Amino acid sequence: MSAVSEPASFIGKLFRTTSIDVLRDEAKRPSQLRKVLRARDLVAIGLGSMIGGGIFTTIGPGVKQAGPAIIISFVLAGLASFFAALCYAELGAMVPIAGSAYTYAYATLGQVVAWIIGFSLLFEYGISAAPVAQQFSGAFRTLLSSLGINVPKWAQTSHFVFHGAWWDVSRWDFGASQYDVIGALFVLALSILLSLGIRETAATNNLFVVLKILALVVFVAFGLQLFHAQNLTPFMPFGWGSLKPFSGAAGGIGNGIIPAAALVFFSYIGFDAATTTAEECRRPQRDIPVGVMGALGVGTVIYCVVAVVLVGIVPWQKIDENAALAAAVAPLHNPFVNWSITIGVLAGTTSVALSSLLGQTRIFYVMARDRMLPPGVAHIDARTKTPVRMTMITGVAIACLTLIVPLDILLNLVNIGTLLAFTIVCAGVLYLRRSRPDLRRPFKVPLVPLFPVLGILSCSFLAIFGLDQLTWKSFGISLLVGLVLYFAYGFRHSAPEQLAMIPPELEEIKV
Repeated sequence: MSAVSEPASFIGKLFRTTSIDVLRDEAKRPSQLRKVLRARDLVAIGLGSMIGGGIFTTIGPGVKQAGPAIIISFVLAGLASFFAALCYAELGAMVPIAGSAYTYAYATLGQVVAWIIGFSLLFEYGISAAPVAQQFSGAFRTLLSSLGINVPKWAQTSHFVFHGAWWDVSRWDFGASQYDVIGALFVLALSILLSLGIRETAATNNLFVVLKILALVVFVAFGLQLFHAQNLTPFMPFGWGSLKPFSGAAGGIGNGIIPAAALVFFSYIGFDAATTTAEECRRPQRDIPVGVMGALGVGTVIYCVVAVVLVGIVPWQKIDENAALAAAVAPLHNPFVNWSITIGVLAGTTSVALSSLLGQTRIFYVMARDRMLPPGVAHIDARTKTPVRMTMITGVAIACLTLIVPLDILLNLVNIGTLLAFTIVCAGVLYLRRSRPDLRRPFKVPLVPLFPVLGILSCSFLAIFGLDQLTWKSFGISLLVGLVLYFAYGFRHSAPEQLAMIPPELEEIKV
């Protein structure tokens, strides 16, 4: 019996889906990927993506936008993530296939929606690794400078110079440009680590997660010595914000709790990374819900505690946007505290970039297996049991972005892609509850349809009222480019009824 019927119309082909039963059968087959991850590893992978570039870097600009009410901004962003996390947990436990929101959309809302989500996840995982690598580079250069080692100016930051239109190669000025060499080499090194094996990657990530959480614990413990309650007033100097559509501040333009929530939402990106490794879990039906909810819960508590201590140490007007935590505890003149935060920043950005690259390569792997991308790029290495070819292609591409594209440009698109993915996952739960109520669900979202609807509304609200017009326009242009690629290859080659079959190009490894 065929998993799906082949629609004849163009519209029907756009919205054809693969069967949940097909995906479940696929999950039961011997996998080419090594099944070694446990729930604690998934929590660490989620925290590896969450805690790092966001809390160490966006909390400063966030405080400038919301004042002490940044605490509410973290709660709002966490609440939107909570509803989405419940939906991720239900779908991840029910369909333990790698690919995260892309796989869920393909099974519920159709092929073209799946492609859009897969393309959106490129911003959440792939592109987000580049600014995090640049953040690592900045912290590492500061460390080198303290040791008397100075990096040449041309190799410090990313700023590619061109005169006129960017597509006019003849107007590119390589001599006047600057390149983030450390950041690019950092991405390549992480890509090599990912290629060595998932067990090695998970062990390294777990170590960095412990280091950065310890750094935040040190900040809170020593920061309480400088805490002054009067710094929490006025608590809401800018109120909720303008609350006008597309007037928010992903780029730091507007002020208020809502724009700040959209900004610090970057800190929550990645808790869903656990779902991208579903095929490498020992017990995915249990491990995925624990990993997703555990990472989000631990991360939210840490964010709120750090935010309270930070705005209690320093009046919000005097927060250092570039190094908020380190500058706040500087008056202690304690080398242990300073070194702890420095190590925390380095470990945090390392684990975030590592988890982001891991998630992106697994999503591309599944898309190639579905023939939405050329299957040959998803070849699994016989020794490491990882998609080495895809990992290195992704690593080189992200390293190039890190090398030449400025940080602020990279950050603008990350949040909007993630909010869209979260919205689609919540909609997928509603769709399946109505269309397939008979399916076994090891984990269920409570209070359906209330919680999925709240997830859709909260994510949409942050995107519409928290992000600015430039971000929306940039995302729209990027999405059009993605759709061109989809119609050029994926639309013509993918076949949902064959998703339970391993493509010929991937048959080289028998497990």
